[in-house]
Amino acid sequence: MLNISQNSIQGKIDQTDYSAFGLTLRPNLAFLFRSWIVGLFMIALILLFLPWTQNINARGYITTLRPNQRPQEIQSTIAGRIEEWYVNEGDTVMAGDTIVRLSEIKVDYFDPELVARTGQQINFKEMSVVAYDDKVRALENQMAALRAAREIKIGEGTNKVEQATFKVRADSIDLRAAFVSDSIAQVQLRRARQLFEQDIKSRADLEKQNKARQDAQAKLISQRNKLAQSRVALSTAKLSLANVRNEYAEKLAKSESDKQSVLSSKFDTQTSIRKMENQLSNYEKRRDFLYILAPQEGLINKAIKPGIGETVKEGEAVVAIAPVNPLLAVEVYIRPVDIPLIHKGAPVRLEFDGWPAVTFGGGWSELGGRFGTFGGKIYAVQNEISSNGLYRVLIEEDGSDREWPKQIRIGSGVNSFALLNQRPVWYELWRQLNGFPPDFYSGPVEGVSNTLKGKTKDTGIKTK
Repeated sequence: MLNISQNSIQGKIDQTDYSAFGLTLRPNLAFLFRSWIVGLFMIALILLFLPWTQNINARGYITTLRPNQRPQEIQSTIAGRIEEWYVNEGDTVMAGDTIVRLSEIKVDYFDPELVARTGQQINFKEMSVVAYDDKVRALENQMAALRAAREIKIGEGTNKVEQATFKVRADSIDLRAAFVSDSIAQVQLRRARQLFEQDIKSRADLEKQNKARQDAQAKLISQRNKLAQSRVALSTAKLSLANVRNEYAEKLAKSESDKQSVLSSKFDTQTSIRKMENQLSNYEKRRDFLYILAPQEGLINKAIKPGIGETVKEGEAVVAIAPVNPLLAVEVYIRPVDIPLIHKGAPVRLEFDGWPAVTFGGGWSELGGRFGTFGGKIYAVQNEISSNGLYRVLIEEDGSDREWPKQIRIGSGVNSFALLNQRPVWYELWRQLNGFPPDFYSGPVEGVSNTLKGKTKDTGIKTK
């Protein structure tokens, strides 16, 4: 009741006679308020000394333990146009099953007989190589014939040189004989002239001796001319022999040059054949790429390029596929401050999105009572920090705990947590306010990730 008026009714009216005054007046209100405050303070004080289990919480999602079992997009290796789909979304395919058929959109590959024609070109080139081989053998035979003819001609020239040499030697001997005969005839003529002057011999004898002298002298001159002719013939024979050698050397060099040119053309043709064979192999492989095949057994999740007639680029995704019955795992990210408390094999409790921690019957009984938290073990801890400033941790299913629900799917959220030491509530509040890690550690211990303050204990993480 508000005391607005200056006139008080205290002492003038017996308020106990009126029930309305009994409803508004609380003579013990202050005492009750103090009692409640003291009670709440005592309860809060007691709660501060209750034990609290420290934990590391993290939020993550379901993935696969093996990289080849994760959902993937199948890209087109070549650029093409979608002509036909062989599967629908939701279908299960086996490894090697055809998913999409493409057609060529590049001008270089429009010819449907491209592979056959390229093979024919290779055959023609190979026939050219055979022709080059025949030409090389013909040139080698020609060179062998030239060498044989050269030997014959050189033999003939050598014989002529030897004959000319012998002729020069014979003429030289004859020249010496003619010179001796001339010398003798000259001496005899001088003696005949002396005898004629002494009237011992007649003039006829002198003239006869003079004629003999002239004959000897003519024979000497003739023999000198023969020797000169023989020497000229010897020089001519030598020049002819050298000319034969040069002529056949030139012919053999030309044949060898023709042979090397043919071999060069042959090697160029063989190089072209190898390039065309490589091109043919690429054409055949490209023809196989017109069919997009399933790389492994999986479920068709989504057709990224669903329309008939749509074009796709090289490396562009066409369809998304997810593996069947993958080995599930949980991927979470841990703060750097909590990483020293995490080690491989540590137990973790998991709470999957859509799976309540507590249930009271209902439809969940049809799922075999799959509620609450599930066990896991740390499979791997990333050594390098991620781009989000946290460390990535993989958690696998704990075989010693109950089995994870079969209905969970890749990509759904997970809450995870790892239980650590028990501390009073006031200590946990103080730790949280100061930003300290869940518990201090003095260093690694063999077989254990860390040494907790007061006692050594294995730790895990909690995905949240």
